[in-house]
Amino acid sequence: MSKAASTRNTSRSAGASGPLGLLASLTPLLHEWLPRQRWFAGKGRPVSAFSLVSATELLPVGAAPGLLHLLVRAQQEPSAGSGPTGDCYQLLLGVRTSLPPRLATALVGRAAAGPLAGLVVYDALLDPRLTALLLERLRAPGRLGALRFDRDPAVVIPAGLVARPLGAEQSNTSLVYGDTFILKVFRRVHPGSNPDLELPLALAQAGCARVPAPVAWYETTEPEPATLGVLQPFLFGSEDGWQLALHALADGHDFTAGAHALGRATAEVHGTLASALPTAVLRKRQIQHLAAEMTERLETTARAVPALAPYAAGLRTAFDALADLGHAGRVWAAQRIHGDLHLGQSLRARDGEWSVIDFEGEPARPLAERTRPQPVVRDVAGMLRSFDYAARSHRPWSPQWATGCRDAYCEGYAAVSGADPRAEPELLRAYETDKAVYEVLYEARNRPDWLPVPMAAIKRLSTPFPTRAPKLPRRPPQ
Repeated sequence: MSKAASTRNTSRSAGASGPLGLLASLTPLLHEWLPRQRWFAGKGRPVSAFSLVSATELLPVGAAPGLLHLLVRAQQEPSAGSGPTGDCYQLLLGVRTSLPPRLATALVGRAAAGPLAGLVVYDALLDPRLTALLLERLRAPGRLGALRFDRDPAVVIPAGLVARPLGAEQSNTSLVYGDTFILKVFRRVHPGSNPDLELPLALAQAGCARVPAPVAWYETTEPEPATLGVLQPFLFGSEDGWQLALHALADGHDFTAGAHALGRATAEVHGTLASALPTAVLRKRQIQHLAAEMTERLETTARAVPALAPYAAGLRTAFDALADLGHAGRVWAAQRIHGDLHLGQSLRARDGEWSVIDFEGEPARPLAERTRPQPVVRDVAGMLRSFDYAARSHRPWSPQWATGCRDAYCEGYAAVSGADPRAEPELLRAYETDKAVYEVLYEARNRPDWLPVPMAAIKRLSTPFPTRAPKLPRRPPQ
């Protein structure tokens, strides 16, 4: 998205305010407010400049309140060894002459210059009046400026549903409308269709009931198409797998039955994705490239987190073993997967049935990587690490609890898919190691107190498997 393109699209959508005027009003406020948000990806590096990719008035600024939809690019100073970076963020900003006390926590700031001078700017997703307007836009498909709204005509979306923000903020913002629907607003925007819309749509069309089907969505069409938000049924009364696991640990209860059922649900989702979307086969070149990517992430993390460095050589053997198998002719099936599967991405209904949610993948990774076919073991490894996380977060640490859940999950997966993930130990170890390395970097940057949790796995995974002769190449999956 070039700066020239940004200016053209902003001028066309935002009317008289224009890009330079809006920037004059918003830049001082965003410099202070944006880096403090939980979903801001560039923490630790100052923002050097802002540019408007697009701006659309959902309600005129002169209204009480006004509502602006913005795509803003935050240019940041490069980190060591990298070039300049800039992420595009979706902002929905309310504009008022004064802010009611009930919206005090939504304050962005009072503009001192430009067309918004003297007006209060705030996060519109915390204002029920403005979130109601957003739902109305989703109920009535069509275009407005750079935005396009679409929906499933077979689903009834009632009017007047009141929104409340979902308490657990991650890399996006979610609104629950009347305990009936949930709207995920993607904060960090990438060109292209977001997997959290693409994959649930494909699963719904294939008849998979394990994933809530999208009922409405909206996107930007300029300068490049990109998914901005998805409305899905809210599974009222369901509990997420992370909380269920913690409750089981706290009560001293076994969780293997739940883990087994979750393994079955995961295999069902994988099976449907394999039948609904194109698959691939990873051969020598792709496997060696995969191992090289994992090795590079390890080396980068070892430089950033000194605690990891003593284990780097042992961890590298996991990726070397994967590359050696590829060189020897081993091949693996690849397909579209969840990409960031863990206990928090699963919900268990009151009848005991599991659903899988949040198919965006790891938002920090490029969209092209998140949408390419990968071995299903990557998802399995993420869930296995999540069982370990749950067990490690409880005192006293119970390795038997984690081992039992991990084994039960794999057995449930095998019961549906016909293939036990543990039957490919080199591949599983490589993906578990890569995930643990990712966790080390994340915790070191965001939650240092949690760093001992992935470091315990690092110590375990840095011990190589006994050397064994590579198996003969398998025939490519049909």
